[in-house]
Amino acid sequence: MNIIMSGRKPEPHTRETSHMRTHRLGRSTVEVTELGFGGGPLGGLFEPVDDDTAAQALAAAWDSGIRYFDTSPHYGIGHSERRIGELLRSKPRAEFTLSTKVGRLLVPQDPNGRMDEGFAVPATHRRVWDFSRDGILRSVEDSLTRMGVDRIDVLYLHDAEEHFETALRDGYPALAELRSQGVVGAVGAGMYHPGKLTRLVRETDADVVMLSGRYTLLDHTALDELLPACAERGVSVLAASVFNSGLLATDRPAEGARFDYAPAAPELLERVNRIADVCEAYGVTVPQAAMAFPLRHPAVAGIVVGMRSAQEVRRNATAFSARIPARLWSDLRDRLKTWADWQDLSAQAHGTLDQEDR
Repeated sequence: MNIIMSGRKPEPHTRETSHMRTHRLGRSTVEVTELGFGGGPLGGLFEPVDDDTAAQALAAAWDSGIRYFDTSPHYGIGHSERRIGELLRSKPRAEFTLSTKVGRLLVPQDPNGRMDEGFAVPATHRRVWDFSRDGILRSVEDSLTRMGVDRIDVLYLHDAEEHFETALRDGYPALAELRSQGVVGAVGAGMYHPGKLTRLVRETDADVVMLSGRYTLLDHTALDELLPACAERGVSVLAASVFNSGLLATDRPAEGARFDYAPAAPELLERVNRIADVCEAYGVTVPQAAMAFPLRHPAVAGIVVGMRSAQEVRRNATAFSARIPARLWSDLRDRLKTWADWQDLSAQAHGTLDQEDR
């Protein structure tokens, strides 16, 4: 492998052209915009996305001030990485932050007319789990080639729940080595399991964790251990799946709405309607509240939202910029009676965050 480049250090990022607030990840020099672009849908998650639609979505994200782009080899067996790389190669390197993930190697195969499982793309490759040092180095080299970029800013262990001991023992040291060599600027893990992320935070010197779906308007599991551990250790959190697979993405639950990739249960639909009742009383939509909520915790540096079209990007960017009355949060807590002490913590978020701004 030729990706170890001794002595090279990542350059601090500048944001002269972006009008969106940014935050630094942990103790690293890497910064992300509070709203990040999630690359899962560009891999054909749930339904196909053609190259032109993907290019328009990415261009709209850039025009909206988004400068953090997250992807993975897993997303469409490389389609998401390729598409994101095509946009970012045309942009000044110091003006954006790029993250990808390791843990699955892509091995070419004959698709034989088959489509990939989970993503609407031809099954030209199969995924092989590999959290070994050699596997991670190979994955990074493959990702750099697919994206056509010179470096990755943030690298995550991806979906390591069922391989956690190996990922912690072998995978994380490889990430730390890449960081020490300057190949990447910040490292961590992206998972949905707060308990295992908490172990990673307590047992390593990770800079950041990406938490999927466990700190949202509907799920506050991360408040038990993960968020306190991150605050104590100086580790940043990026909240992903803030719409819980779509249930919180509309003003009212749509027919067939998903929660955690499965059809939402009736009690969840009822709960979202109750949230919508409160939001409407303040002139706020459910998606606006869903995007604003995680950022009220002091450990959360940003949210990452998967988007597949220019229209979706513009809609989410507009919703993200909405001003939300502080009273809405206390009213939601009082009426739903399930949120413990998050509001007290949220008042400290990022120090200067105006109560009416989020």
